[in-house]
Amino acid sequence: MRAVIVAAAVAFIISLFGTPVAIRVFTALKAGQPIRSIGLASNEGKKGTPAMGGVVFIVATLVAYVAGHLALTTLPERQIAQEKPTMTALVLLGLLVFCGAVGFVDDFLKVRKRNSDGLSAKGKLLGQAIVGTGFGIAALYTVSTNGQTVASEHISFIRDISWLDVGKVGSVIVFVFVITAMSNGVNLTDGLDGLATGASILVLGAYALIGFWQYRHWCADDAYVRVNDYCYQVRDPLEIAMIAAAAAGACVGFLWWNTSPARIFMGDVGSLGLGALIGGLAVATRTTLLSILIGGLFFIITVTWVIQIVSFQTTGRRVFRMVPLHHHFELAGWSEVNIVVRFWTVAGVCVAIGLGLFYSDFLAAVG
Repeated sequence: MRAVIVAAAVAFIISLFGTPVAIRVFTALKAGQPIRSIGLASNEGKKGTPAMGGVVFIVATLVAYVAGHLALTTLPERQIAQEKPTMTALVLLGLLVFCGAVGFVDDFLKVRKRNSDGLSAKGKLLGQAIVGTGFGIAALYTVSTNGQTVASEHISFIRDISWLDVGKVGSVIVFVFVITAMSNGVNLTDGLDGLATGASILVLGAYALIGFWQYRHWCADDAYVRVNDYCYQVRDPLEIAMIAAAAAGACVGFLWWNTSPARIFMGDVGSLGLGALIGGLAVATRTTLLSILIGGLFFIITVTWVIQIVSFQTTGRRVFRMVPLHHHFELAGWSEVNIVVRFWTVAGVCVAIGLGLFYSDFLAAVG
């Protein structure tokens, strides 16, 4: 637990004090966010606000992960099994960095062109697919000494569903889909000050708890006294907990400056990176389908966006005033702060229900 707390604390401190530096640097470089004129009150006064703030919490997460490993050297022998960096860390941090890089290219093009047109939708999807495929192969084909891989050949809910075996190739395809869907879900949510950051903190915090719980009831841990043979068949759960906690802590520090009125935006570098990391955490913890509930806000915003597009293209009618969904409520007269707080509440309820289902499965098995 100490290593997880250290990782979260270090990430928080770096992000909290590093974000003002980034604000000054990006302001000096005139890397302001181009704002489309679409008649929304929330857009007034935001033109020129520094973008690419996601660079700060990505760097903070990486440094905090190293700090967490340094803390492991002071722990009892039972907990030093994961002292060295693992394939799980390579996959999760790689998704954060490389999908963040796709977003960075998008942000850079927007700033350079001085408009909101960055990478095309196809360009983003291609970049996400390439990153997802590369790390999906690593997650499925690299086996640890205990025979575990980062991802599974089964579709999972709270654990692997035994009869849903899709094979290695199918699992890579599922991996790419999860990473792309979650990455774009967070990206669509990032439209109001602090909205995506706060929701991501809740989801990442949930995965920190899940990862640590799985570590305390890990099949690979010979010291764990099993009840009814119950344990979690995952790879490197302590790594999962550390990375999720570090990313959550980094986002908390960033939120201090990102909340309304935002002094900096996370940009696509932040939203695409965070979404990819959350998708990777879902796969690594064997909670792929449960992640739809844990990340319920992202799911709702994505689904409503799809409904709007399909409806408009097939019937010429809009179901919502505007998508993503938070803009619908803006046009309905809600203030930006009200929308953000209420959406955070929805995200929190979804996380609570998801964690409740996860824990109830444990109680049912050992009861």
